[in-house]
Amino acid sequence: MRILIGTAVLGLMMASVQAMTVEDGLRQEAKALRPQAVKAIMTAVADWQLANPVNRRRTDWTHGALFAGLVALGQMPGCERYLEVLKAIGQENNWQLGPRPYHADDHCVGQMYIALYRIYRDPNMVGPLKERFDWILANPSDVTLEYGKQQGKDRWWWCDALFMAPPFWAGLADLTGQRRYLDFMDKEWWATTDYLYDKQEHLYLRDSRFFERREANGQKVFWSRGNGWVFAGLVRVLDLMPKDHPNYDRYRQLYLEMAQRLIQVQGEDGLWRSSLLDPNAYPVPESSGSGFFCYGLAWGCNKGWLGESYKDAVIKAWRGLLDCVHADGKLGYVQPIGDSPNKVNADSTDIYGIGAFLLAASEVYKMAVDEST
Repeated sequence: MRILIGTAVLGLMMASVQAMTVEDGLRQEAKALRPQAVKAIMTAVADWQLANPVNRRRTDWTHGALFAGLVALGQMPGCERYLEVLKAIGQENNWQLGPRPYHADDHCVGQMYIALYRIYRDPNMVGPLKERFDWILANPSDVTLEYGKQQGKDRWWWCDALFMAPPFWAGLADLTGQRRYLDFMDKEWWATTDYLYDKQEHLYLRDSRFFERREANGQKVFWSRGNGWVFAGLVRVLDLMPKDHPNYDRYRQLYLEMAQRLIQVQGEDGLWRSSLLDPNAYPVPESSGSGFFCYGLAWGCNKGWLGESYKDAVIKAWRGLLDCVHADGKLGYVQPIGDSPNKVNADSTDIYGIGAFLLAASEVYKMAVDEST
């Protein structure tokens, strides 16, 4: 099966060789929201990453985020070859989730399996994940959300988890028509939100260790990518949740609160800093949190939920993200794996950042198509 994946990726690279160089002309066309230029940048970034894989198991959360972006790309016109790559990876994984039964990080890859099932209708793609989630429903965890006290029965005690697992639960409910998956997701989402969401700042603390932490300027520590995970997870849940659900408007209100706060702390270059309320602590822009914010804001504009000021913010963010893409398609300025604001540089990259970029670009592409018609 590893040979199969290698062959699929090689075929992909050969088919898209013309998109490998991100020249200034192409970048400027993408900044001007030319749909084909946006797509060409997406393929260049995706192809660079597929040609430069990381040595981690393909059921971990970093791959889950990358695969979410590749699914979005693969469903765009003329990009179906990326779905074939993902299908081969799913087959190599035997459609399994990660090894920790409760941990949201090990559920994230299931979003890709569900997306592929909708296309290919192969029951093997969703059998193992349904078995895992049925087991969790039969054996729910009741441990505290306090950091370090999960005893291997992890609930969603860290804000990142709201991207990793809830869209998966909502997707399974939508796929099967069984409300119990959505009820579980809804209960746990609001438990985490009641614990970590700051109702004054309209942002999420990463986990309970940050309740009393402060930046040098005295502000609370709100991590860019952590809030990016939440914001991206929120729009993915809203895409799947029935509008007549009793809490649908509560999710929508949460989205609007976060969107308003995010554009208030956006940098002049369109990107966000690693520490949202103390940009001087880490003054270099950070692309993975920015990618998720751009994705969520563009989604809201495309839904008609957000007005012109937000569209301007999306375009600024998109142009800033394009400046993070190297000529060979490598995405830079991705903060390394961590759990709090930290340093980043132009060469820093990782696969979850590519996932965020592709998700953002997929919504910008829709905006670009709308602009061109």
